[in-house]
Amino acid sequence: MDGLTYKKAGVDIDEGDRFINLISPLAKKTFRPEVITDIGSFNALFQPDIKKYKQPVLVSGTDGVGTKLKIAFMMDKHDTVGIDLVAMCVNDILTSGAEPLFFLDYFATGKLKSEKAAEVIKGIAEGCRQAGCSLIGGETAEMPGFYPEGEYDLAGFAVGVVDKDKIINGSAINVGDVLIGLASSGLHSNGYSLARKLFFDIKKMDASAYIPELGTSIGEELLKPTKIYVRAFNSIRDKIKVKGMAHITGGGISGNLPRIFPEGVSAVINERSWCPPPIFHIIKEMGNVPLDDMRMTFNMGIGYIIAISEAETKNAISILNAAGVDSFVIGNIEKGGHGVRYA
Repeated sequence: MDGLTYKKAGVDIDEGDRFINLISPLAKKTFRPEVITDIGSFNALFQPDIKKYKQPVLVSGTDGVGTKLKIAFMMDKHDTVGIDLVAMCVNDILTSGAEPLFFLDYFATGKLKSEKAAEVIKGIAEGCRQAGCSLIGGETAEMPGFYPEGEYDLAGFAVGVVDKDKIINGSAINVGDVLIGLASSGLHSNGYSLARKLFFDIKKMDASAYIPELGTSIGEELLKPTKIYVRAFNSIRDKIKVKGMAHITGGGISGNLPRIFPEGVSAVINERSWCPPPIFHIIKEMGNVPLDDMRMTFNMGIGYIIAISEAETKNAISILNAAGVDSFVIGNIEKGGHGVRYA
């Protein structure tokens, strides 16, 4: 009997090295001038240009993609979930007005397949490009027996910076302020346990099934990447006084918007002010999902909300639309309470 080796136990170090060689060019394309290490080091070094800031404050966030990964496995399509990973992290730190600086990922799988994993990193690099940040490092974990064959998990970590006197935290929100909604691309990265249960367990649909109302297959629709809102914010950063921003993820508008409210105010949302993508109507009708459940599970077509004064509304909408961002006045701030009321 031949002796036991690490490779026979399920971990192929040579494959790991090959993977690093495949992804290094992808990561390097995202490098900002502040990156001063190469891929493959024990750590990653980033030297920020602190002269740009009077009182720089670092802002960090971490997240994953959740069960949306199951759709990638079904479709054997892996080049977009990395965008989702970056979006979930950078959209969160953006709510403070932070400029995303760098990103790190964690990729774990039972058996490393370099080409498939490189497709995932390709998506992460694209997300970093959209966000204007650098993919400076990460961890690839090969864990035989821990994940089902062909599956993997993803997590990410983003760091940004903002001047202390420019931090956006919602404290300036007042009664009468207007809420601008930025369109989502669809489900983004939340509500997939419900969607998968409906389409694939209850309705027994194939991921490749074409849905006329969507103009694509259900699998392709569910894999649409989460929008990254950095460029949208950058378009108004120095032109509009932004008082608060909310990333609409799990919990929907009802669960996320109140997180930025000061005491004594709430929001009224006009759901007729925008047209949600068809996927939300399909889920509601096909699954007979109660409206309150839809609101608390999905973004309902609004991926980000910006609070500004009423006087700046027209200018903000004009700038955002000119920047290619579909935006709508979806509500306003009213006195009392602390939640969201739909009208």
